[in-house]
Amino acid sequence: MINNTEAVKVIDSKRGDAVFVATMNANNVSFGLPTVTSNEKLDFPISGAMSKASSVGLGLALAQPQRKVVVLDGDGSLLMNLGSMVTVSNKAPTNLYHFLFDNGVYAVTGGQPVPGTGRSDWEEMAKGAGYAAVFNFDNLEDLATGIDQVLASTGPVFIRLAVTPEIENSAVQDRPRPSRSVLTAFKELPEALAKS
Repeated sequence: MINNTEAVKVIDSKRGDAVFVATMNANNVSFGLPTVTSNEKLDFPISGAMSKASSVGLGLALAQPQRKVVVLDGDGSLLMNLGSMVTVSNKAPTNLYHFLFDNGVYAVTGGQPVPGTGRSDWEEMAKGAGYAAVFNFDNLEDLATGIDQVLASTGPVFIRLAVTPEIENSAVQDRPRPSRSVLTAFKELPEALAKS
């Protein structure tokens, strides 16, 4: 399995001017994008909208067809909005890269198991939904050597990452807050897109 932070670092190291839409673990201030981002102005955190990363990413990919849009999603989050996979495939944005951080638990809310873990097959669901390419990585070395092929593929691309669960057990009010909120992103992203 892959460490959450290390997975985000590998993806971020290859981002260029891509927009990142991150939710749940991938956007956790302790072990996600806020700790490793190389271009915060192009980060669109949506932790407060669980299950909507793929929908927001799709909208951005359609609005910015010349720019890669990278969705950093969680398994529990995507499970709440499976229909978005068919919608993404139907719209077929060639610039959308949908990374699924599959840890089998709702890590941000205390570690409850995600329904279907160990029985559901994310790769087959993505293929069945119609994604143009599907990848699966369960170790960091393969992700590091395969990331260029992933990002060179014509989208929409689905990438399942088997990540080690990191359970958030502190009370919400005691958790460190990210420096960038969804409100900040809404205000700053248009200008950042225009500049890059």
